[in-house]
Amino acid sequence: MKMNAAILWDYGQDWSVEEVELDPPKDGEVLVSFEATGLCHSDHHIRDGDLVAPIPLIGGHEGAGIVQEVGPGVRDLKVGDHIVAAFLPACGRCRWCATGKSNLCDMGAEILMGLQPDGTFRRHARGQDIYAAIGLGTFAPYGTVPEASLVKIDDDIPLTRACLLGCGVTTGWGSAVNTADVAPGDTVVVIGCGGIGSGAIQGARLAGAEKIVVIDIVESKRDKAFLFGATHFATSIAEGTELVRELTKGVMADSALLTVGLVEGQMINDALELVSKGGAVVLTALAPMTDVTPVLPMTMFTLFQKRLLGSLYGQANPRADIPKLLSLYRQGKLLLDETVTHEYKLGEINNAYDDMLAGRNIRGVVLHDH
Repeated sequence: MKMNAAILWDYGQDWSVEEVELDPPKDGEVLVSFEATGLCHSDHHIRDGDLVAPIPLIGGHEGAGIVQEVGPGVRDLKVGDHIVAAFLPACGRCRWCATGKSNLCDMGAEILMGLQPDGTFRRHARGQDIYAAIGLGTFAPYGTVPEASLVKIDDDIPLTRACLLGCGVTTGWGSAVNTADVAPGDTVVVIGCGGIGSGAIQGARLAGAEKIVVIDIVESKRDKAFLFGATHFATSIAEGTELVRELTKGVMADSALLTVGLVEGQMINDALELVSKGGAVVLTALAPMTDVTPVLPMTMFTLFQKRLLGSLYGQANPRADIPKLLSLYRQGKLLLDETVTHEYKLGEINNAYDDMLAGRNIRGVVLHDH
């Protein structure tokens, strides 16, 4: 099959939309027509070299679409099924899946290399093999992907919104609900109101937080933050810290969630100052893989029992959590339509990322032509 796709040929370059040859599915694989894909910051991290990934690759990992063909060995999907492509696969058999930690599935390490599970390629351009971001490559209207990376959803959910559950919304929601373990009456700080942050705000709201303080340097995101569930808004960590101190009479927040586009070491120290004794700082945002600069005040962990917690995919179990979140969307409790600021065509992908970096988007979505 021939199609157009957005390829990153070298770090620092623009995405190049050009013709790609896609092979049919093999054992355990599914051919999907992607109707839409979210524009996640993680793909830009690859472009910038903050995340090391093999290139050239087709970007994109937040896709939703319809099954067109199934390969041998596919057990749970059939032609016509609607799916969301989960950012990390769930094989259902490894130690992590078996203990309810499928975000840590052993298949994830292989998929991150951009190959098929058998170590081969299904995408080719300019006479050479092309990797696929997270084994998905949703910056293309079609993909041959492992069944383990796909979650079947109900047909009535719009695919242009369901795609956001593939990474950002689920990651943000889970950062609050699963990792921070937000409880009714809590005070929560969310640092960064983008794709993950908007999900984290809603996760904190749905978990019953009393005060949700959102910090973002882009003032124009204030109204959206309140729509998602924020009770207060600040445009700097210094301003937010004083606000939290005032709101809690000096006790400080129960948790602070770092969901910025690119985390810097000092932000971790600042977030530790935002939380109370026994409070949790959840690190969901990505830093450059070579960054080892944070200098942590170790006595905070011992004398004040503060916690620094990593969160991958919001500690979500996608086969259970994606349908749950879509049910909340259907009930009007999880806002997805309101997070989408702009919709684009694939040929506009570089402009779309310019919008994201300039703070003009909460979420951008590419609608594919078939």
